[in-house]
Amino acid sequence: MMRRGGVSCSGASVIALALLVVVPILVLLAAWRQQEWATWQHLMDTVLLRLIGNTLFLMVGVAIGVSLLGITLAWCMATLEFPGRRWLQWAVLLPMAMPAYVLAFVLVDLLDYAGPIQTQVRAWWPAFPGFSARHPLWVVVTLSLVLYPYVYMLARLAFQAQGRAVLEQARILGDGPLRAFFKVALPMARPGIAAGLALALMETLADFGAVSVFNFDTFTTAIYKSWYGLFNLQAAAQLASLLLLFVLVSLWLERRGRRRARFSELGGRQIMRVRPRFAWGISVFAFAVLFMAFLLPVSRLLYWVVGTGIEGLDSRFVSLIWRTFLLGAMAASLILVLAGWLAWVKRHQPSRVVSGSVQLATLGYALPGSVLAVGIMVSFSAVEAWLDQWGVSIPLAGGLAALVLAYVVRFLAVAFGPVENALQQVRPSLVEAARTLGASASEVGRRVYLPMMLPGLFTALLLVGIDVMKEMPATLLLRPFGWDTLAVRIYELTAEGEWQRAAAPSLTLVLLGLVPVIVLSRRR
Repeated sequence: MMRRGGVSCSGASVIALALLVVVPILVLLAAWRQQEWATWQHLMDTVLLRLIGNTLFLMVGVAIGVSLLGITLAWCMATLEFPGRRWLQWAVLLPMAMPAYVLAFVLVDLLDYAGPIQTQVRAWWPAFPGFSARHPLWVVVTLSLVLYPYVYMLARLAFQAQGRAVLEQARILGDGPLRAFFKVALPMARPGIAAGLALALMETLADFGAVSVFNFDTFTTAIYKSWYGLFNLQAAAQLASLLLLFVLVSLWLERRGRRRARFSELGGRQIMRVRPRFAWGISVFAFAVLFMAFLLPVSRLLYWVVGTGIEGLDSRFVSLIWRTFLLGAMAASLILVLAGWLAWVKRHQPSRVVSGSVQLATLGYALPGSVLAVGIMVSFSAVEAWLDQWGVSIPLAGGLAALVLAYVVRFLAVAFGPVENALQQVRPSLVEAARTLGASASEVGRRVYLPMMLPGLFTALLLVGIDVMKEMPATLLLRPFGWDTLAVRIYELTAEGEWQRAAAPSLTLVLLGLVPVIVLSRRR
């Protein structure tokens, strides 16, 4: 294979993919060369401190919420026997299919002063003072209900790997069940919990739709307002660079958790029986979480869709579904090819340069969509200005290429994990045996690699496609004129308080999101 300067052509392509992630970050940092003092003075006098305080409040609140829900459910599912455990252990993953912004506007409708819950409470208790449906705590509750599966999945794997012998030794030494859990089981599962918690926090920082519904200002909403409200892309870039500080902390926690991921001890898993009253209490708790996070919002959406009939299900709605599906298919196919190439080069040309480039190329998932959108827009605008100097006019910033690039950078890591795991299933001995029998390179790929990798490739395609279809900030900021999607339409309707009209596109997204969740549950 051709080499230039000690790096092969395939290695150079991996470095180029890594630059797709690095360049938007460098562009955001370079935005500080031009200070927008008037804008920043206005932000400092009005919202900057509130943005920082709200972001920290959200991170701490969601960290507590997802930890309590995820760890409790994981421990109960992995170690205890209770009624309904066989179906609840996969059913509690269903909230992964629920976009946070959909659950947000459903809860606001249900909990509003004129909503059904407070109205019914006032009918029973006329002196009921009421409460605000847009209190910051409801933002924490919403994000916690949607994001706890990240902690649940990794914590459950950690608890299942521990076995019962270690806990029994702690009990022999005089520790009670609760003390043995906190002294033995929880510390051993800490790496997986930390990794899941970091993923949940990164999703919290990237959220735009839910905080917009609750009118809760964070850096993501400030970036959008600076771009579309103040028409100041430079200030939006500087705000996005500040958001990167919070992202880097979450990313550091996730990497730290992975480095310590071998903390647990393998052992035979045994399910413990508990008292019937306590067992039924666990069942009620797990079902209550599932009801609040998935069954209740889906029921409300179905109620609205049935109540409004076919109103709104016109040609425009069909075109929204088509554009959403088209973007998801285009981006997922491209990302799958790039992820497969990264995994292939990493396996067949292992080196520090390639490994480091692959790590950089898969860091995009840690970047919020709003941050990527600003970085890509600034980059494309600079390229357009440079081409104009040479008399070449190519509209890049407002085209479909900018949006697809944002999807590639953000979701390449989502596809890389399943693809790399699938490639590892193909042992080198199988390839060598096929070559020995006279198979060509194309035959080896068609008859050895493809059949063994197909489940992983299919999983990656589903995960990326659904993530692209649900992505709101990047799509909202970078979409070309006329390329509205279901997520964009949901934002437009919820911004106007049109909950019932937003039900049909919301339910469509939820049903689409169920596909990868069911596939993952069956594979597990």
